[in-house]
Amino acid sequence: MAAKVVFLDRVLTGYGPETAEARAVLRNAIEQLAHRAMEPPRANTRANPGLNTQAGNALYPAIQQLTPYNETQRNLKAQATTLAVELGQLRTLLVAESISSISKPLLIVVSFWLVIIFLSFSLIAPHNATATFALIISAVSAATSIFLILELDRPFSGLLRISNEPMLNVLSQLEKSIQ
Repeated sequence: MAAKVVFLDRVLTGYGPETAEARAVLRNAIEQLAHRAMEPPRANTRANPGLNTQAGNALYPAIQQLTPYNETQRNLKAQATTLAVELGQLRTLLVAESISSISKPLLIVVSFWLVIIFLSFSLIAPHNATATFALIISAVSAATSIFLILELDRPFSGLLRISNEPMLNVLSQLEKSIQ
């Protein structure tokens, strides 16, 4: 996504100075995304609050308002429109993926099932160090698997999260190119 934003900014820069409004809208949308997309979601909201769709939706009309005067500008406008649509699709995908897809009842059932399995193994297994060690390693492995599944289901919060560094770098590049 960061690479597409940089490329869109370059296309708009190549179009000419009349793209200042579209570039400002792009910078505003990226600024909101870079600074708030990685905040943990609030308890009463389902989608990530940092993925504001209104800021991103303003980009497409700003590009459509451009009036090309030659073939080069027509090609650059078409390319900018395509990139804006692709960025909109990515933004929508990020909003959709920020909602948890793991069912809590299923998680409870699987956890209860694993507890029953390990309890039955501990009752049947001989009481020696090797069996105890194997049960502990198996239980830790199962718990780690569940932890990883839960962490990977929440890409914007938790210990394993998507970094916002690329978007912050893009934002600094956009600010430099405007000045």
